[in-house]
Amino acid sequence: RAIKYLIKLAHREGKTVSICGQAPSVYPEFTEFLVRCGIDSISINPDAAVFTRKLVASIEQRIMLEKALGQVKTDPDWDLPDPDED
Repeated sequence: RAIKYLIKLAHREGKTVSICGQAPSVYPEFTEFLVRCGIDSISINPDAAVFTRKLVASIEQRIMLEKALGQVKTDPDWDLPDPDED
């Protein structure tokens, strides 16, 4: 939830969001999570670049297809409270 919230907040402020670390290279489900949250870039090890690039392209294609078919997965956590609403 924290990652989703930070991405949403940064984008609202016009900032890009990047992540660096081993997890996106090792866990494809985490990569999908990041892409669906709207991450702008993922830094990975060179040996995982081809696989991860293909994975991200596949996820983005799936998202576009879901949108075209009206089957976008809804995420109840995406509508997190606005930080200004305290």
